[in-house]
Amino acid sequence: MAYETGQQLPSQTFRVTRADLVRYAGASGDLNPIHWSERTAVGVGLPGVIAHGMYTMALAGRAVTNWVGRADAVLDIGVRFTRPVPVPDTDEGTAVDFTAVIKSVTAEGLVTFDLTATCGGEKVLAQARVVIRQD
Repeated sequence: MAYETGQQLPSQTFRVTRADLVRYAGASGDLNPIHWSERTAVGVGLPGVIAHGMYTMALAGRAVTNWVGRADAVLDIGVRFTRPVPVPDTDEGTAVDFTAVIKSVTAEGLVTFDLTATCGGEKVLAQARVVIRQD
């Protein structure tokens, strides 16, 4: 795919459930109870159980590789976490939506994306920028 500055990439939505959070906790070793215990999450002032920030970032990475078509094209990805992703205790969980706009394309084939991630209409990542190499 040839990218052009200003090009908007198709949106992608990923569902996040409590079961996903439990699997991620086991794989990552981040067993903080705010990611699985409603009582603990509410007790520390959160709206409820929230997704791991790195899990949200991993979803951003998945969105990028889906757009690009291959993981080895991704040279850099960086985000700042701005809001938690609350995950209700339902079969549907919650949805995290990703969109991206191409900010620049260099003569050397480096493409910079500005990425937007939202959950419930709220931005959950800021300064989300990705650099890929296009062939």
